[in-house]
Amino acid sequence: MGSAMSDDREAGSLPIMEESVSISTQKVESGSVRVSTRTEMIDHLVPVDLSSVEVQVDRVPVDRKVDSVPEIVTKGDVTIIPVVEERIVVTRELYLREEIHVRRIAQTQHVDVKATTRRQTAHIDRVPADSTSEKDDQDDL
Repeated sequence: MGSAMSDDREAGSLPIMEESVSISTQKVESGSVRVSTRTEMIDHLVPVDLSSVEVQVDRVPVDRKVDSVPEIVTKGDVTIIPVVEERIVVTRELYLREEIHVRRIAQTQHVDVKATTRRQTAHIDRVPADSTSEKDDQDDL
């Protein structure tokens, strides 16, 4: 009977157990991305204002007696350049033969000038994991 009592104690006790969970992560390469660029040429029409100055020359006969050579004179956009000659008369006299009038005429012209610029675009290729892992294995050798 004494042995039956010790069996009752063992039969009445339950072991206490606990389960625990441990989670870990691992990096796995699923593929890679290859980026390449391409440069393309683009033609543009660029508006440009071109300026030019045209020179108009007029010979103006004067044929007038002067005592000395006149100075070059500018009046507005006209420059007057005197041209003289000596004439022999009973006495020598100076005559203004002509004046050369030089006029500046400014012009502005609107034109389109062809200009080329460059632009890059990116192309992305995905490489599967299988082909990159083989390459990695070869790199390790």
